Amino acid sequence: MRLILVRHGETYWNEGGLIQGSGSDIELNEAGLKQADVLAASLKREPVAAIISSPLKRAVATARAIAGGHQLSVEVDTGLREINAGELEGMPISSLSSTFSQYLMGWWQEGGSQRLPGGESFIELQERSWACVERLLAGYGDGTTLIVSHYFVIMAIIFKAVGLPLQYLTKFRVDTGGLSIIEFGERGVRLVAFNMSASFFEL
Repeated sequence: MRLILVRHGETYWNEGGLIQGSGSDIELNEAGLKQADVLAASLKREPVAAIISSPLKRAVATARAIAGGHQLSVEVDTGLREINAGELEGMPISSLSSTFSQYLMGWWQEGGSQRLPGGESFIELQERSWACVERLLAGYGDGTTLIVSHYFVIMAIIFKAVGLPLQYLTKFRVDTGGLSIIEFGERGVRLVAFNMSASFFEL
């Protein structure tokens, strides 16, 4: 199976540097709507068999833009919602006592099992998002499927697929509107594209 992972377009909270987890159902801003349109145009010729989205508005709007070029409906999977950020929800990243990367490194010191204050652990997020991937692998064989989700969900799926340890999470970045591709084949799993901008993506 060829799995295309798309991070939703930009929102007003992305623009404002606010922590945006599953408790924030924020819509795309003007830049995010443009990113969704670019994604739709770039992926129009891709033979996508199914499009699955997080239930949050920012992901669904991005997925629907892409689905418009394929005559497909958008399937919603709650396992693809962003991490529950708990007490950090809506906080400016700049207000944290240390840099966000340093904060996350402390969070992951215990192997991703520690929950964010009032929220969710990375392991919990990875387990629920990977369950969606397993369903797609069982249902679509050698076809191409597309997931529209969020920063931490996409990172969780990629790291699980290729077996990367959690301590490397802060060394990677997935931009809004970014495309990544994983291929599941007889010779194993390969990450063939990571955080590609749709405007430069050639299919």
